[in-house]
Amino acid sequence: MARKDKPAILELDGAQRQIAARAIQRFLEDRFELDLGGFEAEEVLDFFMREFGPLFYNKAIFDVQAHLKDRFESIESDLWALEKS
Repeated sequence: MARKDKPAILELDGAQRQIAARAIQRFLEDRFELDLGGFEAEEVLDFFMREFGPLFYNKAIFDVQAHLKDRFESIESDLWALEKS
């Protein structure tokens, strides 16, 4: 059973939702010969946003943390190089 009460952590504006829904329609038509209407495509989009949005969001946060850690270590190294004795 779907959990529609689970909130999506990602929000898309109207244009982004429309682009994503059309991409879902094209994919399902091209790959599986399924003809979804706009309403159904948005339901699929909502499902993916609720169920997989947190995975993508958390992965992005993890990637940014790793990048910033590397960057801060580089800055720290640069600062040590500037230190005068």
